[in-house]
Amino acid sequence: MAFSRFAYLASTALVVIAAPAFAQEAPTATPPSSAGADTTDQPESGDGIVVTGIRGSLRNAINVKRQANAVVDVISAEDIGKFPDRNVAESLSHIPGVSIDRRFGEGEKVAILGTDPALNRMLLDGHALASADWGGNDNDPSSRTFNYSLLAPELVDRLEVYKSPEPRIEEGSLGGTVIVRTRRPLDLAANSVFASGGYSYNDRADKGNIRGSGLYSWRNDAETFGVLVAATYDKQNLTRAGVEFFGYQSGADFFQKNDDGSVRRDAQGQGILLNQAATITGGTKNDLINAVAPFGINYAYFQQTRERASVSGTVQFRPVENLTFSLNGLHIDGKYNNYSQSMYTIPVAWTGSVLQSATVNNGVVTAASFGAAPNQSAQLDTLVRRTSLKTDNINLFADWEGDGGAKVSFAGGWSKATGGRNPEYLFNVQTRLPFSYSFTPESAEVNFVGDLTNPANYFTNPNNNPAQIEGRPVLGANGAQLVAAQIGGLDYSVTTDRDVFGGFDATIPVSFGGFTEIMLGSRVTEHVNRVDARGINTYLTSSRLGSQLGVDTSSTPDGTFSGSGGSGNATKYLNLSEQGVIDILAGAINSPLVNKIGASTRVKETVAASYIQANFDQDGWRGNIGGRLVYTQDVSNYATTLSNTVNPQPVPTTTATDYLKFLPSVNIAYSFSPQFIVRGAVAKVISRPRYQDLAAATSLNDITRDGGGGNPNLKPYESTNYELTAEWYPRPGSLVAGELFRREISNYIINTRTNQVFFNSLENRLTTYNVNQPINGGKATVNGALISAQSEIWGGFGLQANYSYQESSTSSVDTTGAELNLPYLSKHTVNVIPYFESGIFQTRLSYNYRSSYFRTIGRLNSREMVAPYSQLDLSASVNVTPRITLTVNAQNLLDETYYQYNATRDRPTAFYKNGRTFAASVAFRL
Repeated sequence: MAFSRFAYLASTALVVIAAPAFAQEAPTATPPSSAGADTTDQPESGDGIVVTGIRGSLRNAINVKRQANAVVDVISAEDIGKFPDRNVAESLSHIPGVSIDRRFGEGEKVAILGTDPALNRMLLDGHALASADWGGNDNDPSSRTFNYSLLAPELVDRLEVYKSPEPRIEEGSLGGTVIVRTRRPLDLAANSVFASGGYSYNDRADKGNIRGSGLYSWRNDAETFGVLVAATYDKQNLTRAGVEFFGYQSGADFFQKNDDGSVRRDAQGQGILLNQAATITGGTKNDLINAVAPFGINYAYFQQTRERASVSGTVQFRPVENLTFSLNGLHIDGKYNNYSQSMYTIPVAWTGSVLQSATVNNGVVTAASFGAAPNQSAQLDTLVRRTSLKTDNINLFADWEGDGGAKVSFAGGWSKATGGRNPEYLFNVQTRLPFSYSFTPESAEVNFVGDLTNPANYFTNPNNNPAQIEGRPVLGANGAQLVAAQIGGLDYSVTTDRDVFGGFDATIPVSFGGFTEIMLGSRVTEHVNRVDARGINTYLTSSRLGSQLGVDTSSTPDGTFSGSGGSGNATKYLNLSEQGVIDILAGAINSPLVNKIGASTRVKETVAASYIQANFDQDGWRGNIGGRLVYTQDVSNYATTLSNTVNPQPVPTTTATDYLKFLPSVNIAYSFSPQFIVRGAVAKVISRPRYQDLAAATSLNDITRDGGGGNPNLKPYESTNYELTAEWYPRPGSLVAGELFRREISNYIINTRTNQVFFNSLENRLTTYNVNQPINGGKATVNGALISAQSEIWGGFGLQANYSYQESSTSSVDTTGAELNLPYLSKHTVNVIPYFESGIFQTRLSYNYRSSYFRTIGRLNSREMVAPYSQLDLSASVNVTPRITLTVNAQNLLDETYYQYNATRDRPTAFYKNGRTFAASVAFRL
């Protein structure tokens, strides 16, 4: 069994870590201090020597975890500008109970303790940050989480993952809250300088790029005024090739149908095929009727350039000893332009009438062949997406601390983010060539009879219809409604996310019954999430061959699909350049640019929250108890699309909802000895729905005949969270910990699918669509056990290791009645990270394994599962001089393939290959 190897590896690592801890008597340590003390001092070894680098960062992380009152895990930078990984999400995935999805090669968002990334928040220095994404990831739409690939790790001092909340921490997370701590000038030495430059290369894209970063921090001799400025630049070229399956449909659709939709049968009771000459192997006609066949098979070729630049700054002023003003600013500018070319067939719908043969294997049509199609057998879609991501943030803090420990802080801030498709150029051509397909759980082969690279074998849409856009006619040059065939268009969908907050926090020293502090505060936040959609439809009045498009053509580069599992001559098909796609659309008939009311939404959310928290510390017991009272109002503006209506015009609609929630929590820690701590926590938490889900606009795909919509009456997810941990700190730099957790979730948002009739503008008729809509009503529980350990072993060698076991049960089922797991929850996750650090040299090897997990409900109600995935990364550095460091990194050394399937492995839905990334850099510190 594959997993047993990983479990054995993890258990062996834990034994190796524990052994030296037992072999050496632990030195006496100072009992942990009270609530959440901020320990940023350099850790020392037992003989007073300051420890830096990998060991220093791990000791810092242990220190913060040990002194916290909540259940917290921490990752600390090794030095200014030196974080453990080149991607913040990748670093977070080393924490027990935290996992990432690598569908696009690198981690972007994190799942915590078995909960969807959308249900976990990121706070920058304790406050929310507006977020928008690039629009190509189906987990993006108006999520409340953050794309960590935008955040330069050089800006980060440490990451804190709060698995149990405290009342003082902003609400909104089910699994946990990530707090990103940045550096401040009054905490650094005057004239601190960091600068780095490097080069990265992706072997599948076969391209490399430069990257650089710099930081300067200054403070005066009196330590009353300081300024910090940092800047980063990074560019990556990603190339992903793979095979996608657009869900599965009934094999009965190969047969003639009666008016009531049942299969038409002959006198012997046998089903009558659309093409009665077709042959069936591996079963009978009845087996084919009861089998499923792939709705679509797509050879997808995706290229993206990710270019990110950021500038951040902090100014601090301390006019008197106990009052500090801090002004933070951050600007992130990202360009995630990408080009997707998809060569796909929809076998049953487009070529079911010319089926020649079909093979049934265990209820799946794993192979079939088709003759020349009457209309089309396949289609090439080209999507050129221009995406600019911008995030701006400015926060002002005023912190006062009295002589007796009283504290008052005022904070206010503004952040804004924009992203999305601006625009997306869409163009497609079709072919009628005969083809065949076959597939296994990890491979697919599609072969066409004819040359897929020959542009003369392609043609544009030949079906002329009265042109309209959002129910409004498109007029031709003569003023009459244009009659033409749509060949594509331009789609603008820009998300703007804005967050404004203001509030205060106060700490009052007390001394009664073990209580040491009373903390209280209030905050008001106004958040607006808006999607502005516009569009242009592009037409031709007569169909053109691919050879008549007036642009140069090429074919898919050799080796594009190698190693992906995709084979056959479908791996080599007609390619158009990005500029060629733009030129074709510009040279055709274009409608005016119109506002797409039906695809535009605006959600305004106002939140008022107040909390009280009592901290206690007595006789080895410490912790906090309190609650957070939260009022939320949502006003959703959207437009509904009328069903059963020809050329419908969207109807603007507004819906307002509100709710009041009290969220109590308690965190308790008991020190049996200075080295052994047990913690427990119970809390009520909420997580609000995605903004897109709160807007009821309906989006439709006229080709696949499916769609999705929102629900403005959604309630927040609610959960009662339980945590129990035991932590042993046998000696400096060592930790062995066990953790049990439970999440009892109600109001879980589940997706329901219904068949509804809408107007299909491509077919110019009313058509039945399978429409997805979120509703409350689901319940779920998540239970888990985590074990982790780390230790400095001997001679500069050290090891980190952790294992996570998580399981869930839900009230949600798929179309077969099978229970759905929670998204992104892997039952087993393993991290093993050995390192070596001695003198001028250090190296670290990071191995991560996660078992299969449910990702989403896909097309045709497919239960999208991701197969087990392993990743191996390496980093090494050498201090050429005391101030100059040379570093090399390698990511995804195993060149892992990302496999996705529908419920069972014999029904694949995607194979992706993202390649390996290699990087080298040189850094200077002063």
